[in-house]
Amino acid sequence: MTHLDLTPFYRSAIGFDRMANLVDGLFQTPDNSQPNWPPYNIEKKGETRYGITMAVAGFSEDDLDIVIHEQKLIITGKIAENDTEEESPEYLYRGIATRQFERRFQLADFIHIKGASLQDGLLHIDLEREVPEAMKPRKIDIVNQAKLTAPKK
Repeated sequence: MTHLDLTPFYRSAIGFDRMANLVDGLFQTPDNSQPNWPPYNIEKKGETRYGITMAVAGFSEDDLDIVIHEQKLIITGKIAENDTEEESPEYLYRGIATRQFERRFQLADFIHIKGASLQDGLLHIDLEREVPEAMKPRKIDIVNQAKLTAPKK
């Protein structure tokens, strides 16, 4: 029996029902899929809280941009080029990839960014699902009509 790994279908959607996303992901072709760099984790921290941790070694706060546009979280990284030769070192070996990137995540309705921080080469983004009161399920009490209309003794 062949094992089907569905993990790639869950990588770029936060707060969605997973089964609904499977249908969209099945029709995705390799040419419109995202590259695997920089690596990241998506965490569920509670009932309504999520987190994204992205490895961005070599990038500072000034080199990173986080934007939300049309329910998409867009994280871009671009290191400014040095204008003078004195500031730019000559590398004998360059193993830390500081190439520019753009990573997009599709957000579900009512997902909001609570904050972002950069620590030890990791970008942490905190998200929370805040469903309006009008959209939350509510319990309707059932009233027994027989008890209301029965004569009192």
